Amino acid sequence: MDARDCDAASEPGPPPCSSVTSWWAMVLRNLRHTVPSYRGEEAKGKCRCWYEASLSDGNPIIIYLHGSGINRAFSGRIKLTQVLSDGGFHVLSVDYRGFGDSTGTPTEEGLTTDITYVYEWTKARSGRTPVCLWGHSLGSAVATNAARVLEAKGCPVDAIILEAPFTNIWAATINFPLVKIYWKLPGCLRTFVDALKEEKIVFPNDENVKFLSSPLLILHGEDDRKVPLEFGKQLYEIAHNAYRNKERVKMVIFPPGFHHDSLFKSPMLLSTVRDFLSQQWA
Repeated sequence: MDARDCDAASEPGPPPCSSVTSWWAMVLRNLRHTVPSYRGEEAKGKCRCWYEASLSDGNPIIIYLHGSGINRAFSGRIKLTQVLSDGGFHVLSVDYRGFGDSTGTPTEEGLTTDITYVYEWTKARSGRTPVCLWGHSLGSAVATNAARVLEAKGCPVDAIILEAPFTNIWAATINFPLVKIYWKLPGCLRTFVDALKEEKIVFPNDENVKFLSSPLLILHGEDDRKVPLEFGKQLYEIAHNAYRNKERVKMVIFPPGFHHDSLFKSPMLLSTVRDFLSQQWA
């Protein structure tokens, strides 16, 4: 483990209900905190309480929500965390229930609940330090689901970054390049849609953004073939039309070469994120 990292494993205090107890037991194994790199030497050998206290040091916090593949330890996600840490951010990387070492079965409702609690837990320890939800691909919908819940509670998220987002899971899956060839088979599309309905899987970014007021930054690669750029553009238009404060919504398109999950390689990524957040949090 890098000296900048710490797996969360401290008690959050008396939980208000049994669901929080269950959630925290999972988070003990699946929440990793990476401090800003300039604090890496200072973090060596420190206890978990030190890591929690560091969340209020004034350096912005990103809760990173990964896509549908593997877990938070995927090499590209670790490299993105390093880029953000080098840029002065705290990064809390989360594995959803059913991913990585996490127990349970992933459901849309369950993932939303988990991340809502993670955000609230982080805000309770961050003082006046802003906290941003960053969702990649599937994680983009987990982020907007949680943000919509928090908005309804009267606690808008400090900022939201959506990397390679889709409009909703139905549209994203139906248009996935490797799946399109099956849609000509009789009954295939209907069977697929019925399955999504039965499992209550929607992940509606396109509906969620209509209810948000948080600063929203959409990042998308021009040559993304898994979630084509068109989805990001559509989502931006929906959000821009819905937001009262249009300046709170921005989209940045990255040139070819970064595909679906390699934006961390772009030299403009960090400055894009920092400039947007600085402007919104000024």
